[in-house]
Amino acid sequence: METGSGDSLPEGLGGAIRETARDIAALLDRDADPGAPVPGLEWTVGETAAHLALANGLMADLAAGRDRPYGDGTPQSLAAANARGLTEFPERGAQPLAAMIVRQAEAFLAAVAETDPTRTLVTPLGPMTKDVLASYLLTHMLGHGWDLARGVGRPHMIDRTRVGLCLPFLKTAMPRVAAAPAGLTARYTLRVPGCEPFGVTFTEGVVEVLPGPPERSGCTIRTEPVTFLLIALGRVGPWQAMARAGVLAWGRKPWLAPRFPALFKAP
Repeated sequence: METGSGDSLPEGLGGAIRETARDIAALLDRDADPGAPVPGLEWTVGETAAHLALANGLMADLAAGRDRPYGDGTPQSLAAANARGLTEFPERGAQPLAAMIVRQAEAFLAAVAETDPTRTLVTPLGPMTKDVLASYLLTHMLGHGWDLARGVGRPHMIDRTRVGLCLPFLKTAMPRVAAAPAGLTARYTLRVPGCEPFGVTFTEGVVEVLPGPPERSGCTIRTEPVTFLLIALGRVGPWQAMARAGVLAWGRKPWLAPRFPALFKAP
C-alpha cells in the first residue's frame, strides 16, 4: 500500500493519480495557448483543461460521498452536463486551471483515504467501489491528458503501468457503455501486455466481462497497452491501430477483432 493521501488504494494507483495530475499541469505552463484547438475535439486547450478541473472536483465530491447528479450515464446526458458545466465555469487560463487540476486530484486522494472500502459510491456511470472510482479518475485524466498533449504539441503521459491501473474501471464500465446489436453472440479474449488476460462475451447482445479467457473464445485480441487505452477511449480507431502494429488478432474468428471497439460507446 502507498503512504500519504490515498494510501488505502491499490498499490500504485494513488501515485499514478497524483503524477498524472502534475504531468497535465506541466503541459499547461505559460507557453500553453488556451485558445489553441485540440485535435479530435470540439474544445480548445482552455476548455479541455476547464473540463478536467471540473471533473476532478466532481470526483473528489463523489469520493467524499456527496450527492452530485451528473447526467444519467448515457453519452448524450454526459455531453450535455459537460457543456453546461463549461458554460457556468468561465475560467480558461492555463495556469489557474493547472493548479485546480492538481488541487482537486489531491482532494480526491484525501477523500478516498477516509472512505469505507465497502461503501458503494454513486457515479455518472453507476455504482462503484472507491478503488474503481479512483481507476475512473485516472482513466479520465489520461484521456484528456492525451488530448492536451496533442493540443500543445508535447509528449503525452500514458504508459503501460498507468494503463494497467485503468483496467478495473474499464472492465466495470464495459457493460454500461455497450452498444452491441441485440442478436450478437461472440466470445473475445483480450490480452494487454503486463496485465492478466480477460474475457468479454456477448450473448444475444448482453455483455459480460470475465476475469479470464472465456471457454471456446472465438477471437483473441492482443493490444499494446497505450493503444488499448486510446481505442477504449475512442481516440484511435481499430484500423488505425492495426496500421501502426498496435493490435494483433487470431483465433477461430479473427475477423471479429475490428468490430470490437464499435460494440461500445465511450461517454
